[in-house]
Formats: sequence, C-alpha cells, structure tokens
Amino acid sequence: MIKKHEDIMQALRADNYAPIYVLCGEEPYYTDKVFDFIAANALDEMAREFDQQIVYGRDLQGADIAPIIGAARGFAMMGGRKVVIVREAQSIKKWDAFGAYLDNLMPQTVLVICYNGKPDKRQGVWKKAAEHPQVIWQQSDKLRDYEVERWINAYIADFNKQSANSSKQINIDPRVAPLLANAIGTDLSAIVGALQKLLDGRPEGVNTIDVALVERNIGISKDYNIMEMQAALIRGDVVHANRIAQYFASSKDHPMIRELAPLFTFFSNLLMYHYMPDKSQANVAKELGINPYFVKDYATAAKRYSAGKTFLIIGYLRDTDARLKGINNPSAKDADLWKELIYKIMH
Repeated sequence: MIKKHEDIMQALRADNYAPIYVLCGEEPYYTDKVFDFIAANALDEMAREFDQQIVYGRDLQGADIAPIIGAARGFAMMGGRKVVIVREAQSIKKWDAFGAYLDNLMPQTVLVICYNGKPDKRQGVWKKAAEHPQVIWQQSDKLRDYEVERWINAYIADFNKQSANSSKQINIDPRVAPLLANAIGTDLSAIVGALQKLLDGRPEGVNTIDVALVERNIGISKDYNIMEMQAALIRGDVVHANRIAQYFASSKDHPMIRELAPLFTFFSNLLMYHYMPDKSQANVAKELGINPYFVKDYATAAKRYSAGKTFLIIGYLRDTDARLKGINNPSAKDADLWKELIYKIMH
C-alpha cells in the first residue's frame, strides 16, 4: 500500500505501526525520517536493548535476506513489539525468504526495509509486496530543480504550524528560497541542514530569515549571487553584473553551467510574460508558478527587454551552455564567456 510520507508519520506518532515498511527511492531524506522515528520510538529504551535489531544489507552473508526474516519471525524477549530494520537493502540479492514471510507475517514484528533506489514492483517479490495490504510502501523521488523553492517555503510553513507559540512564527524573505535552491541544489538533507542553521542562528527576538542571515550562517554572499546577477540584468547595471561575473569566475563554488540555469528560467518566463493578456500580479504568479513578490521583476524586465530581444537572449544562454560543454569552444574561459554573455544581453 503506497502512502505519503505525511500520512506514515501521522500514523507512527499515533503509535499505529504496520507489520512491514518498504522505504525506497532516490531521495534518502524521507527514508531516514521514518527510520529515525521508528528506531527511536517504536520501543522504549530498555526494550530496544533486546528487541530491536538493525542490520546492513552489505553485511549479510551471501547477500541473502533469510537471516533478517529469521529475526523477524522470532518472539520479542520483553513480550511486546519487536523491531527489525535492514538498511541498504539494495545490496541484497536473494529475497525468497521475504516473499515467504509475506504469506505469514508476525503480528508483533515491525520489519523496516530501507532500499536506496527503486525496486522493480513488476517483478517477483516486489510485485507481491506492493500489492500486500499490510505492507506500507514509501517511494521518495528526487526533487526537480523547480520544486526546491516551494519545498523550502513549505518546510518553514510546517515549522510554524508545529510551533505552539504564535510569537515565534518565522517569516522568510522571498529572496532566500531561490538563493538556497541555486546554491545547494536538490539534496534535501543539505537543504534541511542549511535551514536549521538559519533557524538556530537567528539572534534572539529575530523572526525573519533574510539574505543577511544566509550570508552570516551559510556563507552565501548577499551581494555576489545569481539573484543579484539577475537583478543587475533587470535594471541594466552592466558594471555590477560584470563585477558579479568576475566573482563567479574566480570561485569554484559558482560554476557557470550551474549559474546559467536560473537565468534561463527567468528569461524563458519573461518571454511567456510578454504574451500574457492578463498581467495582473495574481495571474502572472499563477501562470509562471512563482512567488507574487517576483512579479514586479518581470514587469520591469519587460520594459528593458522586448519579446524579440528576450528570444535572442534565450538563444545566447543556450549557446553559452553548449560552449561550456565543449561545443564550438576550444579555449574560452568562464570569465570570457560571462563577459561576452553580459554584453550580448545588455546590448
């Protein structure tokens, strides 16, 4: 039975455990969240000493799950619940014992299978497990680049929801989510680590996460980042745009091929903006899937860059991306490519 992470966690917090959990996917964050909760809460401290077992798939002799199933079939020494967890289950090759176990589950056992990747649910034991009514299946896919900002804002909203003190509600500057998304990427564990640093690093009485706090606690410059580059291009500030480009070119933390992606997204959206009959803030935010705060940037950019010029800029960005990958570019360095790109965009 496939379930959402939120539903699984809600049931666990209510002490409602299933006999088997299959936690899989390419994004380990949600797998680790469920694993951590079960390992810490399914049994009390004394019972964990006797009735909780955590095994790694790579350590199983013959890559056979049979010993895990043997442990799952055993009775709890403390007379209550038994917890058996296998990590890195993708290393296991022999699953016959698990298939047999699905026919005769031990009601007092919680068996947790943490699988990095995606088992093929069309075949053999995985098809049987996916269709089993007492198997809870969680599959966590990697976020796409365009989903990260929304996820960051949702994380802060959830933090506020769980805070009992209304005076401690956290506000997040709209510029922070895209800044973190571009700097960190789609690794949720790294994103959560950064957000926790920001939450913990706030001075007493400060309830807003802004770009200055990001610079102080995460090390992302509030003056030299892709959002500031974009802002410089929007207002036509060629000097500041080139200053940021020089900073990027001299830093290994700002590879040009990564920094181009947000610019490509912005100018692609700008081209769509040009042809929108309804340019109200609410409609533009909805159609482009952006925070309403940023609609003004498109309105300003549209005055500087016509639809025709925007189309050309998208071509310049594609050409630069190709050259970074070695196409028609035998020797140009990032600094030269940035300089050329900025010139083409602004002239």
